[in-house]
Amino acid sequence: MGEPAPKATELVYVPEPSFQPALFAFGLAGVMAGIIVWWPYGVIGAVVALAAALSMVRAATSHAERLPSRQKTTTAVLPPR
Repeated sequence: MGEPAPKATELVYVPEPSFQPALFAFGLAGVMAGIIVWWPYGVIGAVVALAAALSMVRAATSHAERLPSRQKTTTAVLPPR
């Protein structure tokens, strides 16, 4: 079958699943409904969208701060041409 693949030298960090993007989309849909149907829907949608956006930014900042700032590289660096 051949030799096993070498171990990965760089790690990929994937964020955890979240409902925040769905809440943001729901809030934007409320804003659009508020434009067409009744303005309080737009106000409620804007509040939901703003809260979800702020929550996403806070979560992304928190996750980025926990990541290692440098990774150990095992490949040669190519010289500039």
